[in-house]
Amino acid sequence: MTPQELEAARDRLVPDVVAGGLRVLFCGINPGLMSAATGHHFARPGNRFWPALHASGFTPRLLKPSEQEELLSYGLGITNVVARASAKADEVTAREFREGGRLLAEKVELLRPAWLAVAGVTAYRTAFGDKRAQIGPQERTIGGTRIWALPNPSGLNAQWTLPRMAEEFGRLRAAADHTAA
Repeated sequence: MTPQELEAARDRLVPDVVAGGLRVLFCGINPGLMSAATGHHFARPGNRFWPALHASGFTPRLLKPSEQEELLSYGLGITNVVARASAKADEVTAREFREGGRLLAEKVELLRPAWLAVAGVTAYRTAFGDKRAQIGPQERTIGGTRIWALPNPSGLNAQWTLPRMAEEFGRLRAAADHTAA
């Protein structure tokens, strides 16, 4: 993909992969330009979402971003806090995050997943006004939906290695399995 094609994807929307009653609705910060250009969530090479999802046991094999619709068969879905695509998450304003949090809460109330998993604790803090949030399960709920803050799977988040990230995704999977039991 050329730089021009990526730049042309700025501000595009990436459709949600959602259904009612999911086990886990994963939520990215906002789509990157590669995701917007392809129409697939977490599409940038080096993003560790798909490998962490598989390594944690959520999926029986490593899915490609182009196979994102298959998530629904596992009771999983994907959305974003902010729908607008950008080159970097720091191009998103605090106001956009707060509005995104409000819209996300409405979406969660409608879809009623067992868990909402926000992939990016800083985005979660801003979107929901919870400055003290840490990685892991949160006190806050949206209706009957529990919330889990996950590390940002971007390759730029070097402090979280893939094995460590997969372990955190695995903690969420165990909680989601327990909730479903």
